[in-house]
Amino acid sequence: MYEITPQHDFLVGIDSDGCAFDTMELKHKECFIPHIIRFYKLQAISKYAREAAEYVNLYSKSRGINRFPALIETLEWLQRRPEVAARGVRIEIPESLRTWVAEETQLGNPALERALAAADDADLKQALAWSVAVNDTIAETVQGVPPFPGVRETLEHLQGKADVLVVSATPNAALTAEWNEHGIARYVTEICGQESGTKKETLANASKYPADHVLMVGDAPGDYKAAQVNNCLFFPINPDAEEASWQQLRDEGMERFFAGSFAGDYQTRLLEEFDRCLPDRPPWPTTE
Repeated sequence: MYEITPQHDFLVGIDSDGCAFDTMELKHKECFIPHIIRFYKLQAISKYAREAAEYVNLYSKSRGINRFPALIETLEWLQRRPEVAARGVRIEIPESLRTWVAEETQLGNPALERALAAADDADLKQALAWSVAVNDTIAETVQGVPPFPGVRETLEHLQGKADVLVVSATPNAALTAEWNEHGIARYVTEICGQESGTKKETLANASKYPADHVLMVGDAPGDYKAAQVNNCLFFPINPDAEEASWQQLRDEGMERFFAGSFAGDYQTRLLEEFDRCLPDRPPWPTTE
């Protein structure tokens, strides 16, 4: 876990994909999902595989979770789709991958490689090959996607007032490339991706700051949960309303944060609106 040495009285954590950068749709629809279909032999049900993966990663309260638990959840939803069963396709959940996800805290390729070095396992080998292929495709595909309007201005506003961490489940190398490509890495104290630990672990740095002096900015329920566990305030970047959210953060959220009037009614209103943005059930019928 990254350990920050506070330089200011305030700390702001910012998620990257779908929050600072408009890359969620591109990464999942063009990079992750085609490789799920390819590596897990879902060609016969590609329509339903796409729907399930998009629901898990983009359009549900699971939005933004790490790629490996997201893969498992996608397969679980496919198991429960009558259309998949009607086509005679049997969906298997890789049990050793499920076990690894439950036991490992640094859910990235390096940890998966260590697990494979300790015990050769076909399911883990398949998951690693899929993940490497995803990373390669992202490196080839995700280029020239700038941060959302308002991100740069917010980061500039934070200079000299708060320490800033990128808090993400994306691999560190991809984060570093994206933040440097657009010249905004210089505004942050550290870039903390999946190899640095979970979002919850990174936000444990909040304990080094006074109460209500740490704010997490994110676009997914997992971001809020990580903030909540660490007693951080939370500003949601609402899916499909990202530009308006960044404007609100820049125009009023930051002022309230530094003035000590963010907690309470203002925080509650933000969370209620955020909760309405993402469903907890898919739009299709399931067997349970």
